[in-house]
Amino acid sequence: MTSIPSKYNPLLTEDRWYKYWLDQGYFHSEPDEREVYSVVIPPPNVTGVLHMGHMLNNTIQDVLVRRARMLGKNACWVPGTDHASIATEAKVVAKLKAEGIEKNNLTREEFLSHAWEWREKHGGIILEQLKKLGASCDWERTRFTMDDSMSESVISVFIDLYKKGYIYRGVRMVNWDPQAKTAVSDEEVIYKEEQSKLYYVKYKIVDSDNFVTIATTRPETILGDTAVCVHPDDERHRHLKGKKVIVPLVNRVVPIIQDEYVSMEFGTGALKITPAHDVNDYELGIKYNLPSIDIFNDDGTLSEQAGLFVGKDRFEARKLVSEELKKTGQLVKIEDYINKVGFSERTNSVIEPKLSMQWFVKMKELAEPALLNVMNNTIRLYPAKFKNTYKHWMENVKDWCISRQLWWGQRIPAYYINSTNEYVIAKSIEEALVLAKEKTKNQDLTENDLSQDEDVLDTWFSSWLWPISVFDGIRNPDNRDIKYYYPTNDLVTAPEILFFWVARMIIAGYEYIGEKPFKNVYLTGIVRDTQRRKMSKSLGNSPDPIKLIKKYGADGVRVGMLLCSPAGNDLLFEETLPEQGRNFINKIWNAFRLVKQWDVNGNIEQPIHSQKAIEWFDAKLNQSIHLLEDHFSKFRLSDALMVLYKLFWDDFSSWYLEIIKPAFEKPIDKKTFDATIEIFEKLIKLLHSFIPFVTEEIWHYIKERKTGESIMIQLLPEAGKFNENIINRFETMKQVVSAIRTIRKEKNIPIKESLELKIKNNGNDSIKEYYTVLQKLNNLSDVTEVTEKIEDAASFRVLSTEFYIPLGDKVDKEAELLKLTEELNYARGFLKSVMKKLDNERFVNNAPEQVVAIERKKQFDTQAKVKILEERIESLK
Repeated sequence: MTSIPSKYNPLLTEDRWYKYWLDQGYFHSEPDEREVYSVVIPPPNVTGVLHMGHMLNNTIQDVLVRRARMLGKNACWVPGTDHASIATEAKVVAKLKAEGIEKNNLTREEFLSHAWEWREKHGGIILEQLKKLGASCDWERTRFTMDDSMSESVISVFIDLYKKGYIYRGVRMVNWDPQAKTAVSDEEVIYKEEQSKLYYVKYKIVDSDNFVTIATTRPETILGDTAVCVHPDDERHRHLKGKKVIVPLVNRVVPIIQDEYVSMEFGTGALKITPAHDVNDYELGIKYNLPSIDIFNDDGTLSEQAGLFVGKDRFEARKLVSEELKKTGQLVKIEDYINKVGFSERTNSVIEPKLSMQWFVKMKELAEPALLNVMNNTIRLYPAKFKNTYKHWMENVKDWCISRQLWWGQRIPAYYINSTNEYVIAKSIEEALVLAKEKTKNQDLTENDLSQDEDVLDTWFSSWLWPISVFDGIRNPDNRDIKYYYPTNDLVTAPEILFFWVARMIIAGYEYIGEKPFKNVYLTGIVRDTQRRKMSKSLGNSPDPIKLIKKYGADGVRVGMLLCSPAGNDLLFEETLPEQGRNFINKIWNAFRLVKQWDVNGNIEQPIHSQKAIEWFDAKLNQSIHLLEDHFSKFRLSDALMVLYKLFWDDFSSWYLEIIKPAFEKPIDKKTFDATIEIFEKLIKLLHSFIPFVTEEIWHYIKERKTGESIMIQLLPEAGKFNENIINRFETMKQVVSAIRTIRKEKNIPIKESLELKIKNNGNDSIKEYYTVLQKLNNLSDVTEVTEKIEDAASFRVLSTEFYIPLGDKVDKEAELLKLTEELNYARGFLKSVMKKLDNERFVNNAPEQVVAIERKKQFDTQAKVKILEERIESLK
């Protein structure tokens, strides 16, 4: 025992085993003849460090990948990071600002050199942290979305989609982030309920002394109004048809239009129309040919076109406009109002709807195969409830704005000719020059006459190719890797990116490979605190995962994360979870040490109770393996872990080991010991994908292993046939053991004091084979069958069998009568509820035959129990 430490110390083992796995190349995969299992990591932002969501997501992926390896599959888990245009550029700009350098004072090349330097310094942090968790990624395949090969793939796809007519350039209403000074997609806008104000403003009717009162939450946009709109059926405003009003403060005369879009219930039923700064107003502007006046600069300050408060921030301008309207007598009143306001997911800045020249992808036709193949279950979502969300999104898909006003990212391959809006699309300026000469018929053009678009592509335009581009499937569609590893098997990700990452990957998969990118999508829940708040740095409720790993060990944290994380449901995290995980690891370690410290004697015969324990646990183990396979097939990883948790903690430790362990300072027979070691090895193999470090450590202690051997490349135990009757009979025996222990506790009889057990089986001999087990577990000097009731004995009943423990003067008749009377009253009440069902003709005639049979059995069993209890009570009187 000196070679096995008394306590398991993850700090001493985890790094050692991870290095061993890396050195042996166990994580690396190359195509071969084996069945493939491939997974691509949802690439975390290169700016990121490990948070609790990453922990959950990557633990789940690692469990699936390690299990696949142990099923004999060629498992490949491709890691990597996302260049995260907006987030990374913001980080680099902030760093430069702290150094006294403004982005505006740098050339594009100078800024990008700073960005790449930042990426080299910080970009690999999160991947190194994943190693601490035990992630068995194929690190030799690590990809970055701005690697040369990846960027080349992105540009190729842009050019291809442009040639197919799916990509176009135009002025459209976009979500503008004034802090990042870029457009963002609809999916990157987070709507929050805000306590706002509703301003009621008077617009004077032309050639009249009357006014129209309009309610708005954004009085600053009055400066860009080009119409007022009312509902054609609104009786209050019928008289306004064909009239005009004067916009307050700027005195612009604008028409009153009628459209059913207006809600008659909101405000006064009259709506100000600002086509340049509201999506719906923009649509009305197109419909009624209204001018658009853009009153905002890119940074959210008022532009020259506003006419007033030029250069003021939009929120300051709101106050100034309100004050000015008050002075002119045009502000009727202000009310408190709760409305939803859009915020940029990346910068948390309030989004400004803005007309802008951008690049777009036409999505409707591209999205059709992606919708069809999820709805027909070619691609399965787990849990399936997300299919409806997916369907809604895909049926209402809008064109995708793919341009971003940034420098960090793949630059749009559009080259403008002589600083005009005329352009060509090409992979390089050399190729662009050839195309430009063809387009203009001007052979005198030079590269100096071309200027490349300043914008970069949306980060999602690179990551939507991820399952293809990591295997170089865009540039080399017939290469060995893409043919072998694609489609991947499972994608583990979060529901909030179901549309703008998952759906787009499916679109790209069918467009470029003609095949789904993955077979299953496992959608995790959100990690929240016990108050159900999403974990975040700003709330201070998110623990540092690396500190948790140092405190509880990676295995402990993995168990803690998975015990309470059913697919699609949120995980309410508290530190008791990894603590519970650590306790489980210690339980396994201590059980192993207990077994290994026993003296083994090859000359001792195997006791019957040990034979029965092995027979039962073998059946229980095979039953559990079948159950595990079912849970994994349905992505019920939390349930799968709980099966193993209970199998080891309850069945193996609390029952099996208690039955087979030798008496104090006595040896164990070799047959039982060998069977126990075999069982232990099967258990840790089943547990390995969940807790890789401690299982590797124990596996090497079980017996001497050769260099290069590892539990992670062993095959999992297969599910064999099992006799369910053995399991059921053992469960019955457990009830007997528990009842005897209860009697000892109630009567204060110590375990060292032996007892006799008398059994009146009433024709039920289901536990007869376990009499020796009962003797071992309960210190029974004798177990005998009787045909009559035993006087002066503590009694209990399991199924139809009566059990008596003769106690002589230890029996308290009054207490025994009280206990039996309580049991009788409960049994009569239960029988009454059963008979109520069976006396109901509708239930008996309409319920499934099996259900009625179960109720009949309850009736007969309970009637027999009532009779036995009545007789027992009578005998004690």
